[in-house]
Amino acid sequence: MILGIDLGTTNSLVAVWQDGQAKLIPNVLGDYLTPSCVGLDEDGTVLVGKAARDRLQTHPEKTTSLFKRHMGTAKAHRVGTVDYRPEELSSFVLRSLKEDAEAFLGCTIDAAVITVPAYFSDSQRKATRAAGQLAGLKVDRLLSEPTAAALAYGLNEARDESKFLVFDLGGGTFDVSVIEKFEGVMEVRATAGDNFLGGEDFTQAITKHYFEKSGVPSEASLDAAFQQQLVARAESFKLDFPSRKSDSLTAQWQEMSYSVEIDETLFTKLTKDLLARLRMPVERALRDARIRAADIDNVVLAGGATRMPLVRQLVTRMFGRFPNSEVNPDEVVAAGAAVMAGLKMKDVALNEIVMTDVCPYTLSTGIAIRLADGTEVGGVSSPIIDRNTVVPVSRVKTYWPGRDNQPYITVDVYQGEARYVQDNIKLGELQVKLPPAPRADGACDVRFTYDVNGLLEVETRIKKTGETQRLVIQSTTEGLSAAEIEERLRALAQLKIHPRDKLENRTLLAQAERRLQQMLGGMRDQLGVEMMRFEAALMAQNERGCQAARTRLQRVLDAMDSDSYFAPEFDK
Repeated sequence: MILGIDLGTTNSLVAVWQDGQAKLIPNVLGDYLTPSCVGLDEDGTVLVGKAARDRLQTHPEKTTSLFKRHMGTAKAHRVGTVDYRPEELSSFVLRSLKEDAEAFLGCTIDAAVITVPAYFSDSQRKATRAAGQLAGLKVDRLLSEPTAAALAYGLNEARDESKFLVFDLGGGTFDVSVIEKFEGVMEVRATAGDNFLGGEDFTQAITKHYFEKSGVPSEASLDAAFQQQLVARAESFKLDFPSRKSDSLTAQWQEMSYSVEIDETLFTKLTKDLLARLRMPVERALRDARIRAADIDNVVLAGGATRMPLVRQLVTRMFGRFPNSEVNPDEVVAAGAAVMAGLKMKDVALNEIVMTDVCPYTLSTGIAIRLADGTEVGGVSSPIIDRNTVVPVSRVKTYWPGRDNQPYITVDVYQGEARYVQDNIKLGELQVKLPPAPRADGACDVRFTYDVNGLLEVETRIKKTGETQRLVIQSTTEGLSAAEIEERLRALAQLKIHPRDKLENRTLLAQAERRLQQMLGGMRDQLGVEMMRFEAALMAQNERGCQAARTRLQRVLDAMDSDSYFAPEFDK
């Protein structure tokens, strides 16, 4: 059996696919939500969940939370006298969820699908996988949180064809995914997000204002117990506002009460920048998906922070309709993780579902560009796989050395959207030896092949000699054996045929070329334009675009063969 786990910044949940449906599993206290908090009891026992959260106010030096925000970094969190890395603290939460599930189901479980923010970087995903392994779990899949929400929502959606947007605002991260559902397929068209934006930021905006305006002495900010008391009250405040047009936030320090009045106008001002940051990933995802906001059939909410009325108002204004929350926003991601676990177990109830995902970041290599005045600019990012490309995917580009008889070129691999590679995240590099030759003869093909589990293969081929080299970057596939990696690479091998070299495309182009040579005048020009469109789509190596261009060219040829061709019809 495989568990579905939502490892959250504020709360975590575990679910399982059983009897044809996703079932949430309660913890030992009977709650579905387990706070993502870790602490130490007086006898040194590790506490996880509600018991640890309750001690945040009374024993803050022995308790910690919000460590998910630092996944993939070396930041240490002190609990008592011991420093823990974020993945170690996350493993305590995962182990607690695993034990709750085993007690509830009455069997031993050693595998899980774990959700991560869609915009988690390579190092953050690696840390999450490591946390699972520390908890005694084989991580079968790291699943993007909006994708998980889409799976849970998609099963409940009666319509077979629809476009919907998942708006996932958790305690510490924000993700947006645009999903298209058709003929049993749920395809992620685009994803965007902000790894440092969540409900906690709204809480911090309130507490910051409190310290500035309530009159509480400055030394109160150094009192950890008071800080935790204030945070708890700010959390409650933001979830209620603006049900009342004005309210006061009150906390006690050294038997004195200090209050600050916050009305609707002030609250909007305090959160203005945060709300603006919520808009940007939504606009970017829609732009990348090439879908207008008006064409979205439904907006699905996920993450506990979407319960804030202010956030729901923002979504309603952006899309001109109320968001869909028929699936509990706190539970939808865990339910979707359970669906993916069911797919992994090949449950017969899920045989008809196909789920695609995308590469959340651009994968590129660094090049040098020579400007018209002869100036050479190095370290420029050259994308090979663009962000939001459907995976698995394989893309190739050709590069040349900078000078004659250059002994080698360095193919370095970066992740990120910045124009210069120094501002992106380096994943690895490969040195390629070149035969002595003029620059023009030193062409080298660089191919990136990326799968749904984050395994990236970099392959180089010197065109003149045919010599190849390969680098496998398995940063998110820790724990795979060499045999398992080879099996995945064999599965990806079929992607390595360039679209222009596929038999059906070569055949169609040959047919079009033959017809072109038989024509004169405007019809010849029009067919030439259609052929160039098709060739441009092939060079872009986008399967969706290739299919559309192939269909269009075939329609043109069929119309010409039936003597019913009119150019204006195909200009639409």
